[in-house]
Amino acid sequence: MFITPSKQIIKRRNIDYALLSIIVVLSCIGFLTVISAVSGLSFGQEIIKKYLIAIPLAAAAFIFGWLFNYQIYNEQWKGVYVFILLFLCSLFFAGVVTRGSNSWFKFGFVSIQPSEICRIATILVAAAFLTRSYRSVKEFKTLIFFTLIVAPIFLLIMLQPDFSSLVITAPALMILLYIAGVNIFYFVLLALFIISSCGFLTAWTFIALNPYIIESSGLMYIIWQTGHNLIYILGFCVFVLALCWFVWLILRQFRIYVPSIFLFIVAATLLVGFFSGLVIDRHLKNYQRKRIEAFLEPMSDPKGAGYNVLQARIAMGSGGVLGKGFFSGTQSRLGFIPERHTDFILAVLGEELGLLGTIGVLILYILLLWRTISVAAMSVDRYGYLVCCGIFGIFFTYMAVNFGMLIGFVPVAGIPLPFISYGGSNLVASMWAFGIVESVYRHRLSMV
Repeated sequence: MFITPSKQIIKRRNIDYALLSIIVVLSCIGFLTVISAVSGLSFGQEIIKKYLIAIPLAAAAFIFGWLFNYQIYNEQWKGVYVFILLFLCSLFFAGVVTRGSNSWFKFGFVSIQPSEICRIATILVAAAFLTRSYRSVKEFKTLIFFTLIVAPIFLLIMLQPDFSSLVITAPALMILLYIAGVNIFYFVLLALFIISSCGFLTAWTFIALNPYIIESSGLMYIIWQTGHNLIYILGFCVFVLALCWFVWLILRQFRIYVPSIFLFIVAATLLVGFFSGLVIDRHLKNYQRKRIEAFLEPMSDPKGAGYNVLQARIAMGSGGVLGKGFFSGTQSRLGFIPERHTDFILAVLGEELGLLGTIGVLILYILLLWRTISVAAMSVDRYGYLVCCGIFGIFFTYMAVNFGMLIGFVPVAGIPLPFISYGGSNLVASMWAFGIVESVYRHRLSMV
């Protein structure tokens, strides 16, 4: 017999206490770690004051996200989209340039980074579009329309420039597309594009660090010339087209009939990726190239490009298994770790809480992502499901980049770890995001 839940039970279930508890624990750990990280800085008191201002604003953002019906974003997605564009455009008129990037508004003591808020809003817009396109989601035109929607947002972010924001947003949107059911062939093309562009860029940087290998390896010589000699560039284009044509002939011999247009698209993707790598290589800023060099060979410049990574590893190693305790980390407090309250907060955490503490934070993040997907599965509509999956994609990327950066699997990207790193805008946006997840949870009984 079906028993209708009592009003008290429904009220009690209006919020996912497990998700909320994880967020609170992570925030408390982050607050203590940030205070410890900045205690030796001359501007440490200013950072703590800003953080204390951000905490109530973040709590208000969480409550707003929780109490505001998430389905309204679906109904008013065009208005949200216009808000994103106007918010980002306003930076070019009223933004403040910091470290060469026009990414901030400054109001006296408080600074706001619009891209943090717009990242979550972009997920809301993308999920609304995919919800309306669920019948045609596997068609190529849907992917084209989706690209046309997000392209202006990406362009405005690149013009700031704020490439670290794209590092988080782009993978999250790809995860959202995959979950929405986009044809897997397009993901294969994307993988080929990334391999072609990033692969050549990485190879050119590696050869520049080790020029002697050009003389010892004919392949390395060809790869290097492909990025610097017009004849070799044209030769590479001919080689890719010929290779795809040869593969098509081989497949036909084995009676595997693949439309020739598919292989042409594959060839075009590889070439577009190659030329994208060329453009990026020509316009890469010095500090960005240094990050790639530090990722490939930290010891090549231990006092320059590789300094941050090496010091972070030293701090992690000095913490041992149990750590030195809060406010007891020597590497961080003596100033050996740069950007220790933002980009390298995990190094401070590892030194003070040790390997077990770092693993504990990783487990909390995994639980946070698990609860987000669990709420997605409870959603009463497709929109709520996609929104939760998009938010999952954002925070999965945050986690993967930060932990990967710490152990050397990912280049230094200047990306904060939500709830742990210092950053008022990031904290407010993160709390709003999970407030929206809680709103999906809160309305899961609306159709019972």
